[in-house]
Formats: sequence, C-alpha cells, structure tokens
Amino acid sequence: MARGPKYKVPKRRRREGKTNYYKRYRYILSGKPRFVVRKTNKYIWVQVIKATPIGDVTIVAAHSRELVKKFGWKAGCKNTPAAYLVGLLAGLRAVRAGITEAVPDIGLHRATRGAKVFAAIKGALDAGMKIPVSEEVIPSEDRIRGETIAKYAMQLAETEPEKFKRQFSKLLSQGFDPRTMPQHFEEIRNKILEYYGVKAGE
Repeated sequence: MARGPKYKVPKRRRREGKTNYYKRYRYILSGKPRFVVRKTNKYIWVQVIKATPIGDVTIVAAHSRELVKKFGWKAGCKNTPAAYLVGLLAGLRAVRAGITEAVPDIGLHRATRGAKVFAAIKGALDAGMKIPVSEEVIPSEDRIRGETIAKYAMQLAETEPEKFKRQFSKLLSQGFDPRTMPQHFEEIRNKILEYYGVKAGE
C-alpha cells in the first residue's frame, strides 16, 4: 500500500470502483447532459442527467421493467432488444423535454463492440438524439431486432427440444415463444413510437 506525506486516500467511490473521476471531469467540461446507461443481471436502465453546481439532476429516465408494465414486452428485461427499446424510450422522453444532444456515459462497463449499452444508445439515436458514438460498436440490426435469438431458439427447438425448454423456460412459462422475437420487437417498438406520436420510419 502506498504511504508517505504526499499520499492521498482516493475518494470513496473511486476506492469502491464506482466512479471514474477523470471521465466525470471530461463529461462536465463538455457542458452537455450525459446519456447514462447501466445494466444489472436482471435489468437495464437509462437516464439523461445534467450536472449542476448543487449536484446531478435527472431530466428523464427509462427502465426495462417499464417495457413490461406499460407496453406489454414479454421477451426479457436484460437482452439486446430490450436495451434498444429502453434507449428509444429514454430518447423520446429526452427529445420531448427539449434535450436533443448528450454525451454517452456507460460507467465502468467495457466499451466492447456490440455491447448492450450501445444498443441503448442506438435507440436514443433513432429517437432523434445526437450522441457521439462509432457505428462500429453499435450492435447489428439483426441482433437489435432479436433475429439471432429467434434463429438460435428455432435451431435448438428442432435439434434439442429438451434443452430449448430448459434454456427458455422463463419466457415459455410466461407464454412467450422466443422464436417470434423479431415480430414482437417490432410490435413493441411501434407501440412506443405511437405513444409518443412518432410514425415508424420517421
């Protein structure tokens, strides 16, 4: 452990691995709100946060549980399609609140290509927000729509039906067939857009 008269104890959130203060400093210097994406083993949530002298202020927020409760989403709250829809929902709310630009804040998540956090950012971009992000890190369209999940489920159902039932047991018990993921995704996406008065394709 470092010692000496010049040694400074790192801030608590730095010690706990919760905050990268250098990144936060850069966010504040940008003068723009942060598009904050966080995920756990069960959920994904997004917030648009503005830094002020008295502390951070959350302007809008969206949580993957909302997809279930408000729009009838049945396909799980932590996958890539759900991340996109949460980002879309938060983006639409931000635009309605007059926020059209933000900087991405993925916290301590790794910036890996095709990560769920970038699916959420893609949703916000489609909602009309401007967020600097490389096209290379955004998941492909088939992953966002759940086509890869549907294809895998279809293949598994044909070759290993018992494994299919085990692996997708939670979704199946809720009356959802993962093989219909792309169609369900489009249905919920259109519901969200319609709720906020946006026509699909605009």
